[in-house]
Amino acid sequence: MPAPKLSRRSALKWFTGSATAATALPGLAAPGETEPAPPAFPTRHPIQDPDFMAQPYPEAWPKTLTEAELKQIDVLADIILPADEHGPAASAVGIADFMNEWLSAPYPDQRDDCETIRGGLAWVNTAAFQAHEKTFTELSLAEQTALVDKIAAPEAAPVPKKFFTTFRQLCLGGYYTSTKNWAQLGYVGNVSIGGPYPGVPAEIIEKLGLQDVA
Repeated sequence: MPAPKLSRRSALKWFTGSATAATALPGLAAPGETEPAPPAFPTRHPIQDPDFMAQPYPEAWPKTLTEAELKQIDVLADIILPADEHGPAASAVGIADFMNEWLSAPYPDQRDDCETIRGGLAWVNTAAFQAHEKTFTELSLAEQTALVDKIAAPEAAPVPKKFFTTFRQLCLGGYYTSTKNWAQLGYVGNVSIGGPYPGVPAEIIEKLGLQDVA
């Protein structure tokens, strides 16, 4: 049985009705108008949904440490890792900023470290004031070093000992992950090699005991 033919008048009527219904739907533009903007996110999660187009890039979380604490960290870190022929002082590579980022993170391990470090910095200031009536940053280098030697000693009390151990670990971690100090570790990074690949150095093969492996 042949399909019924759709008259020209019926086709135009059907098309006009469909177009009218479409323009009435929310979110669709009427004929001749621009398309509506996509719905904006009411809020953006700074970690799970960062806005990479923002200038400057927003912080993932607010920083916790005060300016006085940051200054104290720089002074203490420079006693542990001073500038020498091998590399710059810890403060020169941004150790205080690194610790501020780490200690401000909203995760259990970082919050524990933050409590340890901030409590330890306060303890050091109290010890400095009791001994010299000055804050730690106001002491001479000799006085600062003597106080650090005291809290770094094996027989140190639990609170300062835990503080110094945690501080030293964070200090070393931040220092040697800085590109300025990779050379001290013998790490050269991705360096292109011209010409054919020379292969694994003979001393490395011998050290691994692979010289007899085909």
